Amino acid sequence: MNAPARDPVRPAELRQQLDIETPEHVAVRLELAGVGSRAAAALVDTLIVVALLVLLQFAAGAMDLWHLGAALEGWVLAFAILLSFLTFFGYFAAFEALNGGRTPGKQALGIRVVMETGHAVTPTAAMVRNLVRLLDCYFPLLPFLPGLVMVFLQRRNQRLGDLAAGTIVVRDRPVDWGLGPLPPAEVVPEPVETGPPELSDEEFRLLDQFLARSGQLDAALEVRLATELARRFQDRIPRRTADADAYLTTLHAEEQRKRRSRFATRAQAGAAGRTTVTAERFVAGKRVAWAAFHAVATRVERAGVGTLAPGEIPAFAARYREVTADLARARTYGVDPRVIEYLERVVSAGHNALYRARGRRRAPLARYLIRDFPAAVVQSWRQVLAAFLLFAVPAVVGYGLIRGRPELADEVMPPVLVSRAEQAAEHEARGIGYGQSPGEELPVIASAIISNNIGIAFWAFVGGMLAGTLTALVLVGNGVSLGMGFGLFVNYHAGAYLATFVAGHGILELTAIFIAGGAGFRLAGALLLPGDLTRADALVLEGRIAARMIGAVVTLLALAGTIEGLLSASDAPGALKYGVCAATVAFLGLYLWSGWRYLQQSGEPGYPGGRPA
Repeated sequence: MNAPARDPVRPAELRQQLDIETPEHVAVRLELAGVGSRAAAALVDTLIVVALLVLLQFAAGAMDLWHLGAALEGWVLAFAILLSFLTFFGYFAAFEALNGGRTPGKQALGIRVVMETGHAVTPTAAMVRNLVRLLDCYFPLLPFLPGLVMVFLQRRNQRLGDLAAGTIVVRDRPVDWGLGPLPPAEVVPEPVETGPPELSDEEFRLLDQFLARSGQLDAALEVRLATELARRFQDRIPRRTADADAYLTTLHAEEQRKRRSRFATRAQAGAAGRTTVTAERFVAGKRVAWAAFHAVATRVERAGVGTLAPGEIPAFAARYREVTADLARARTYGVDPRVIEYLERVVSAGHNALYRARGRRRAPLARYLIRDFPAAVVQSWRQVLAAFLLFAVPAVVGYGLIRGRPELADEVMPPVLVSRAEQAAEHEARGIGYGQSPGEELPVIASAIISNNIGIAFWAFVGGMLAGTLTALVLVGNGVSLGMGFGLFVNYHAGAYLATFVAGHGILELTAIFIAGGAGFRLAGALLLPGDLTRADALVLEGRIAARMIGAVVTLLALAGTIEGLLSASDAPGALKYGVCAATVAFLGLYLWSGWRYLQQSGEPGYPGGRPA
């Protein structure tokens, strides 16, 4: 049903296109954006992001001039760190989700992101495709190369993020071009009978295209073309003026009147304009209705069907079906290709407005936080368990290795960590806690920790697009590092000292990493074991579940980072930190239980004891 095609009208142009069949069985042709326009849009957006980050850094650095006080400066700096992180990761996803698939760069280049079905991009798809941007555009040592290679190789010009989200990038139709102003003749119910058209279809189209570009060509070239066209027509249609431009303009207006007259439809087979006559009258009779529907459809496409009154929705649907039928007729009548493109954009806008999910009421954020996110985690318990084992086993091995051979610490561990372990023994002997950072620094520490941990979780997630190899590498590497680090502190008799620091936030933080790894394995499973589905379909379906898992990851890491920055790094008593640890365990149990209850009540597959996933 959906297959790239070349434009049959202009075969000389190397344009890749995708035919989308609407539920009304009308094909809407979307032109795929190429690597050049996508790269240029990405460059514009990257420059905007860099400019925003520089402004945030400048604002944070100028706080000394504002004399806010140490405590308030700490909170402002913490906010700037989080805002910088959100700008880097959220810029593309936010604009694509809220601006019809267009970032400022894409809008400047005339391209947009849509679903493979032609629908407007969903917020979930926007998030998934832009998380995978880490691989496409920021892969270590090979920035932007993976994305460029995938766009070149994929027949739909999809990078890895597009494959995971089920999206494509297309060129915007020339919606601002429209069909031009209504000529004065159209205010008359029936045009004057002026005889059959004098020009053939090809000649009229050539004249129409020349006048449409009048003023855009080089002056000398425009004069030469106008003279040649006038010389071509003047033998059959005498000139009444020496001005070639005026002659051609008058000739074009007269031809339009003739092609819309009743007499024109009686032209015999083989006569000039036998196809365009019908097409011209068809366009003349429909253009006002098309323009009115396009204005409404564009508004509804952006804001949702909810902007229409309940009584207007059936009328809107009926008008949409009429316009799709007009598109089919326009192709049959051989209407000018530009009109076909205009109608395709009108139908596409109506299709998006009528069938998109934005028209339905969105669930409140609380429902996602306490039901959908934990339900996706429980549904993926096998993948999360695999991630836990890939982290825990290397952690145990690393711990045992350092405990059994303490001399390895100087060879394989960072000198700064060894130095911290040495200082830990001294601090514990003097009764100084692990953190005990100044109070004004705690918000900054919290925001930096949240940003760092979410970044690690994102890499574990997108690693699933490499068949899970990068996900496994992230889990194993962090597991070994944690095990060896804890073993190092135990060797210096500072294990309890370190445990007091990690107690408050550690359970939530580690669980979030396991969930992120499980989300990555969801993607890997779709690639390696798609089952009865195609890999593309399996990847999109698994990506939706994985996206909800990432929602749980961000929720847990935000809470863990807050605890770590505000409590773990403070001089609060150890009993309080261990008490918070117990509270996080209870919270985590209730959180997952909420998701399990939802799956059990809804009959969704994948929860322990339920139907197989």
